[in-house]
Amino acid sequence: MRFNPKARLDTGRVGDAGRGSGGGGRGGGMSLPGGVAGGGGVIGTIIVIVFIAIQVFSDNGAQTNGPATDSDRYAECQTGADANESSDCARRAVEVSLRSYWSGALPEQARTEFAPTEVVTFTDSVTTGGCGAASAATGPFYCPGDRVIYLDSTFFETVLEDQLGGTGGDFVEPYVLAHEYGHHIQNLLGTMSRVRSQQGADSDAVRLELQADCYAGMWTRGAATTTDESGTRIFESIDGADIDEAVSAAKTVGDDQIQKTTSGRVDREGWTHGSSEQRVRWFKVGYDGGSLQDCDTFAATSL
Repeated sequence: MRFNPKARLDTGRVGDAGRGSGGGGRGGGMSLPGGVAGGGGVIGTIIVIVFIAIQVFSDNGAQTNGPATDSDRYAECQTGADANESSDCARRAVEVSLRSYWSGALPEQARTEFAPTEVVTFTDSVTTGGCGAASAATGPFYCPGDRVIYLDSTFFETVLEDQLGGTGGDFVEPYVLAHEYGHHIQNLLGTMSRVRSQQGADSDAVRLELQADCYAGMWTRGAATTTDESGTRIFESIDGADIDEAVSAAKTVGDDQIQKTTSGRVDREGWTHGSSEQRVRWFKVGYDGGSLQDCDTFAATSL
């Protein structure tokens, strides 16, 4: 993965909430890796968080305020050249690309008005506006009430690689961000209101997560042609090795793989995100030219 040095990132919607007090957070003990049980907290929306947030959003009918952010962390992220030198700036470049892609794809394919989300990084813990508190162990998540993606960037090394055995790579975080952005698209489309069952291999929660993987695949396929506000392409190249890294990450965070790693057994009734095979397969549905309609996991007879 390499960014176009001429691409402009100064319009990026990425901020930093700074360092929290650590510990605690929503999720009722679903910290990683020991408390994963059904895999509910890794790469995607924590189930407890998502359903509290959905209720908050539906009750209020409006976006709530997220944490105050400090832009200093990303102040130097102005161009694609910066993104090639800094993981923080790469994060901003990916957000600009995701916004570019979905601003076209959503109205074209669903006749739905697009509204961007934001990405907020934090250290140790964060207090959100609509989803309560979360710790670094929660993993990246999307808060529907805030319309914000939250992540502690140390997650990828300390949890995904060190604790869950993932292989890492520079396209792992873009895949994760694309998955979380997929939850934002679901929020805009009203898909989250279709979720009733929260656990189990055929649950609505699993269908929601697999659809977000499919949306991540859609963006990955289209990312090479996304542009900044001046029409300059954001990416210089995305190659097969990048796709392999995304697929490897999807395998690592499958419910069955997490359960094997953390408890040595697989319990399909505890699934909240889908198996490794399912996550990879739905990512590929999106990547292989899939559309929003192709990614309709709620209509699928088999996941």
